[in-house]
Amino acid sequence: MAVLAALEQSCGRSIEGMTFAPEPLDPDDDRPPYEQVARGLAAAIRTRKLKPGEKLPSHKNLTEHYGFARATIQRALRDLEDEGLVVSRKGSGVYVRERTERPAGLRPYVEQAFASEHVTIDFAGFSSETLHNTLQEPIDKIRVGRLTPSSIRIRILVPDMSVTHAAPVLMDGADDPRLRRRMHDMMMGFTRSISNAIMELKHLELVRDASVSVRLHSGTQFFKLYVINERDAFFGYYPIRPNKVLVQGQMVEFFDLVGADATLFHHSVNDGDSTSGAQQVEQAKRWFESVWGTIGRDFDPNGE
Repeated sequence: MAVLAALEQSCGRSIEGMTFAPEPLDPDDDRPPYEQVARGLAAAIRTRKLKPGEKLPSHKNLTEHYGFARATIQRALRDLEDEGLVVSRKGSGVYVRERTERPAGLRPYVEQAFASEHVTIDFAGFSSETLHNTLQEPIDKIRVGRLTPSSIRIRILVPDMSVTHAAPVLMDGADDPRLRRRMHDMMMGFTRSISNAIMELKHLELVRDASVSVRLHSGTQFFKLYVINERDAFFGYYPIRPNKVLVQGQMVEFFDLVGADATLFHHSVNDGDSTSGAQQVEQAKRWFESVWGTIGRDFDPNGE
């Protein structure tokens, strides 16, 4: 209660009814207000300050605390609901979802990970495009001094596209080396960009230690997996969809693995050692280490 009272006095706003102390918003954050509120509440949910099944403060209390318009708070809560973090019950309020195995957005968890002193991300997937895009904001924040991790270690495990795979393939199931080369070039472009951006942080002495390692394996990658700071795991299946692209001047129809349509499910050790979420994280770590340490082969994306 002393913390809540101090917040009331410093903010000059009543936060009666709040059962947790929201993190103060960063005055230098240039994101829209609704996004700042959503990230703050998401952090409270991830760190169990707001527990599964717990009711969030009312719209009125959140509006008074943050000092934003009611529409801003509504938009923030809607974003949290879209991420699968909360559920709205008509006439009752907004509650933290009970289940941890829920569809979730990756970006806020990655940003939260970079607030730690030591950052580790293990990724297994098809192209690393989503990882590449998700890393841009925390990297920018490190460059301007808003995030200050001491070390960053990223490991990327992707398929070797020099060999035949179950997908991508032509509509009749036949292999097409042009499709594999296209996928290889895309994959190497993203991994190369990740490596260069992270290593630049080390060369600029913005982080003390940094490494990006890439390994290839010969299996078709039907799912994507992220293990973040060894505490959170995200897992999703790649659906296979018909696609059409221009390859070497020819329009080619084929079956493709579609990463954008992969729903990610989140599991966390914060749920407790005996929970399904914690067990999922442990198994994800074991699976990644087993493939990385056996059939994974070192690859330098800058060596081509």
